[in-house]
Amino acid sequence: MSLTIYPAIDMRGGKCVRLLQGDYDQETIYGDSPFDMAKSFAADGAEWIHMVDLDGAKDGKRVNDRFVIEAAQKLQVNIQIGGGIRSEEDILHYLESGVNRVIIGSIAVSNPEFAIEMIKKYGGKIAVGLDAKNGYVATHGWLDTSELKAVELGKRFAEAGAETFIFTDIATDGTLAGPNIAAVCEMAEATGKNVIASGGVSSLGDLKAIASKGIQGAIVGKALYENRFTLKEALKEVGTR
Repeated sequence: MSLTIYPAIDMRGGKCVRLLQGDYDQETIYGDSPFDMAKSFAADGAEWIHMVDLDGAKDGKRVNDRFVIEAAQKLQVNIQIGGGIRSEEDILHYLESGVNRVIIGSIAVSNPEFAIEMIKKYGGKIAVGLDAKNGYVATHGWLDTSELKAVELGKRFAEAGAETFIFTDIATDGTLAGPNIAAVCEMAEATGKNVIASGGVSSLGDLKAIASKGIQGAIVGKALYENRFTLKEALKEVGTR
């Protein structure tokens, strides 16, 4: 039973923040330096760090990219980034700067043909981020909900060659209420690919529950910032692949 832990750094206005259920009006600031936070996670043994440009997700363009690139170039850790990625230029901006994986989310919903083209072109360096509200995909920093079912979209991208999916249940994100494991498992079963669970992790027990289902990874944010457990404890408890 093992799990890849992805400590999360959500960036807004150059700071490390967490939002409650994606609500930009319900923000808590946890640090003034995304790079220092990434450095701390790397020192604690993280293999991957999950970074999100919240300003970018809302504005539809890169805003906090300099912090991501600094972490990718200066730290011995894998970086994945999501938020504000709308073009191949955005993807290359990160990949050519040393970022390991780029997450496409809103653009995958609004322009699936483009997403499929990028998946075929860049392979495992692209992850598809599917954020769901009541089973339906939400986009643009979760401000809009589409009429597409997350599972159906996941199947389409899996058939096109996507290998990694990040599935977020918005209802649980930032709540410390426990992850929606059933929904994560449904996505993993539908796609047959690696799925990273995001949203709601509050305890080491949650991580063990996710790992027991054979899910590839879990993104952990607020639980670390609120000292529910440490990254070292999580890595010791569930290990990594």
